[in-house]
Amino acid sequence: MAQRPEETIATNGSVGAVTALARFPVKSMGGERLEEAPLTERGIVGDRAFAIVDVETGKVASAKSVRLFPRLMRCKAAFVESPRAGHELPPVRITLPDGQAVTSDSSDVDRTLSASFGREVRLARSAPEDFTIDQYHPDIEGADPDGRRDQVVEQKLGSAYFDALGIQSPVPAGAFFDLYPMSLLTTSTLARLAELAPGVRFDPRRFRMNVIVDVREAGFPENGWIGRDVALGDTVRLRVAKHDLRCVMTTLAQDELPNEPEVLRALVSHNPIQVGKAGYPCAGVYAVVGAPGTLRTGDPVTIA
Repeated sequence: MAQRPEETIATNGSVGAVTALARFPVKSMGGERLEEAPLTERGIVGDRAFAIVDVETGKVASAKSVRLFPRLMRCKAAFVESPRAGHELPPVRITLPDGQAVTSDSSDVDRTLSASFGREVRLARSAPEDFTIDQYHPDIEGADPDGRRDQVVEQKLGSAYFDALGIQSPVPAGAFFDLYPMSLLTTSTLARLAELAPGVRFDPRRFRMNVIVDVREAGFPENGWIGRDVALGDTVRLRVAKHDLRCVMTTLAQDELPNEPEVLRALVSHNPIQVGKAGYPCAGVYAVVGAPGTLRTGDPVTIA
């Protein structure tokens, strides 16, 4: 049975510093570690700029669609040069699991990707109006509050998700973000999970966050940041909007990390957050951009 998450008290003032930054040029592929990153109202420049679209279904390919795209997270994506705010994005180099590489501006990029995935796909720069994926719910008790286990369901994301709810979207139409343009996770959350589930490796790569914050407070401190303003460095301001609800993505193999269902089981047991009438396994938070600027590792982080 899921335990009640540890109590968190929102802290005012300095809480720590940015210890890692990441950008993911192609949705669900491996991304880039950064020392600094330009940030606009739409998030880190170039983050989730591209995605693979399944030609037959019209759905966006996601690592959540584990049966159709089991190798997606074993692909790597990196810009050939650093993108800049207000400029056209440079091409992205995609490295496939077999080591073959292709750039986003190549005339045969779709053919190369289709051959690798074994089905016809295209590299897209803008999400379909009805941004939908096939999401696999693993056979883990409590991972899905609706009780779905070992099932694939259609899931709207991005602006299509918010449009279906009849509320204003925090991301523009055409963006490939799941829900919000920024994500944050603390080192304390990773450390506490490791204490509670010894033997499970809570590698930050499993969580695919834009910002990792090294904080002094123990436990799950970002659970108390919802609705708060976060200052990173001298100029950047984020508004924390929502807990980051976790799914099968955290369990999937990538790089040298094996498939590890115990990661999600630990979140179900140790950090279930009540959303509406249900408890969801969570780690980290989503945010919107209040003031853009340049993010840098080492930037002090302050909660207001």
